[in-house]
Amino acid sequence: MDQETRSIETELAIVGTGMAGIAASAFAVNRGISSALTGNTGALAYTTGYLDLLGFHDGHFIKDPWEGITDLATTAPGHPLATLEPDRVRAAFTEFTSFLSDIGIGYTNPGPNNLRAFTPAGTIKPTLCVPATMAKGVEALRSKPSCTIFGFHGLKGFSANQITSNLRENWGSLTPKTITFPGHNRGELYAEVAARSLEVSENRKLLAQILKSEAGLSTCIGLPALLGMHAPDAVLEDLETLTGLDIFEIPTMPPSVPGFRLREIIEQTLPAKGMHLIPQQRVKSISFPQDDVRLQLADNFGPIEIKAQSIVLATGRFLSGGLEARFDHITEPLLGLPVHQPDSRRDWYQHEYLDSRGHAVHLAGINTDAQLRPLQSDGTIFDERLFSAGIVLAHQDWIRQRCGAGVAIATAYEAVEAAHRLLRR
Repeated sequence: MDQETRSIETELAIVGTGMAGIAASAFAVNRGISSALTGNTGALAYTTGYLDLLGFHDGHFIKDPWEGITDLATTAPGHPLATLEPDRVRAAFTEFTSFLSDIGIGYTNPGPNNLRAFTPAGTIKPTLCVPATMAKGVEALRSKPSCTIFGFHGLKGFSANQITSNLRENWGSLTPKTITFPGHNRGELYAEVAARSLEVSENRKLLAQILKSEAGLSTCIGLPALLGMHAPDAVLEDLETLTGLDIFEIPTMPPSVPGFRLREIIEQTLPAKGMHLIPQQRVKSISFPQDDVRLQLADNFGPIEIKAQSIVLATGRFLSGGLEARFDHITEPLLGLPVHQPDSRRDWYQHEYLDSRGHAVHLAGINTDAQLRPLQSDGTIFDERLFSAGIVLAHQDWIRQRCGAGVAIATAYEAVEAAHRLLRR
């Protein structure tokens, strides 16, 4: 028996549940735009929680990312950030971090310079904004107090010994310790399970007792990022009260708890703000009849049709399916949009994997006009109701340039602003 198609009518459809998709959702909600968010799982679980703007370019790390994105106009004019005014990028970051803080995950505000933050391996990376639970780690890297980095037996993707080994040369008062997580006896300790367990006050008290007894003369503690799933700021505050010590989180190797936090808080709060949410479902097709944009998809209850007046395509790159690599070319699978890419597959990669020039395949993506409307091969827009945002856009190597969140947030802001103008026209 055929299932009845459910219909959703909205002003804006957002396709993609990665960083660009959730940023676009936040901006749409703040502007009172009725919207629907859908797409497969996305790559949020692979984020450290840091929000990079621009950390590396032209062979060197960048201290001032605002000056860096201004310089892109000369050094990389096709880069998505190169055409944006720094003040508008700052406004995008400020609005997005405020939104996240308001719904339950505190973030630092964008400052004049990049912060220096821990990586899961114990190296240091530049980033613009960090979760509030990691902010004291930024200060600790600067002031280098007496500090103990704690790991847990059975927790993969995090080594207190590795972190301290990489940092001890310039931070002599850093000590590693590996302890047993409360209630965990043997085998692998899963970060997500541990995070949820610390939402129980008794488990926090047990952990605090261990930390306090093992910290010695340290004045601060670094822990793997598993301090709660839904209220990490409250968990951190309670542990600091119980131990009397400053505490900060350090990201683990992905998939990581900070990414799960973002995904879950968005899924819990957006529907309450009036957004239609169809998570973890791939859009099967999109069409552009005269009166609206139509998206076809399905969930466990049957087929769904979304009728929207505009759409933001925020489908990511290869990991989340926004681009697909065929034997000899790269495609955009949902709409068949032309993809900027090397002429031949032979040109995708340099001969050396760590070539300082990077690899041309990492600059592949969709070309757009100034309003982030995807372009056809002849340079005309595909449809005035279609906008695009995030790392599906061409001419940026987000991994090497440490600009993934920056591209996602800034272009989502501009795409939603352009859609808003269209809707109100």
